[in-house]
Amino acid sequence: MKVFNGIEAYPRDDGPVVATLGNYDGIHLGHRAILDSVCRSARRLGRPSLVVTFEPHPLTVVAPDRRPQLLLTRGQKIDAVADAGIDRLLFLGFDEEVARLSGAAFFEEHLAGPIRLAGVHVGSNFRFGQRRAGTLETLVDIGRKLGFDVEGIAPVEVDGQVVSSSAIRRLVDDGRVEEAGRLLGRPFALSGVVVRGEGRGRSLDFPTANLDVANECLPRRGVYVTEWIADAVRHASVTNVGVRPTFDGEQLVVETHILDFDEEVYDRRVELAFLARLRDERRFDGPAALADQIARDRAAATAYFENVSL
Repeated sequence: MKVFNGIEAYPRDDGPVVATLGNYDGIHLGHRAILDSVCRSARRLGRPSLVVTFEPHPLTVVAPDRRPQLLLTRGQKIDAVADAGIDRLLFLGFDEEVARLSGAAFFEEHLAGPIRLAGVHVGSNFRFGQRRAGTLETLVDIGRKLGFDVEGIAPVEVDGQVVSSSAIRRLVDDGRVEEAGRLLGRPFALSGVVVRGEGRGRSLDFPTANLDVANECLPRRGVYVTEWIADAVRHASVTNVGVRPTFDGEQLVVETHILDFDEEVYDRRVELAFLARLRDERRFDGPAALADQIARDRAAATAYFENVSL
């Protein structure tokens, strides 16, 4: 997949494409339905497929107090879009000038000039332009004028719930990572680099790896069954997200004990997939009591993975 940073980087006179545009934070099952539709149409027409996404998130500009904590890092978004089979990804800059454009002006002046659109696929509830006044019907009218087809994709529901990035954020924030994973179509995951901690875990006979997390959206404080993914290899693990109250900690940390693993991991970039929540974080009477609980957490994680294939 080719990645373009800014509209000025997109190749001119490169032929028509089938595109979609939006924030695409999470690349959840609803997003995948749109991306699958784009890919099918692009293959049918013999054209490249394109995702246009905004950077920064538009609310950063128009309503900073309502800007959400993003589910994906930039790298995770690139990987997820590529996994969906898309040919091109354009990060489109968003600023006050773009925010002031009407929907028609955005397409006519900012998008359809540099990019030749054969078709645009969006969710049926798609909104765009100044004050989000543009609707799917508005886009159909613009498409007729500029010569591209428009297709609206119905929302996806899981267990009676409409899949959305905001719904997934709420689930993650509440620690309900299994439900979040069902809406995403894959486990919610954090990305980061392993850094040195205080060595508390090793002193308790349960060495842990501390992750300097790049993501904005983190699960609720607690202990989770996780998968540690490095260099395309998966390892069973158990992870604490919290402040280590037994040791009067104050800084939020993400620390992982990898089951049956004893290798150097410092400075490695890893993904940490959250599979199930075990318990809340709590204060223990001392290191011995904490070590006993960690042993039980490890046993619970081991039991979980006896029924799951990595």
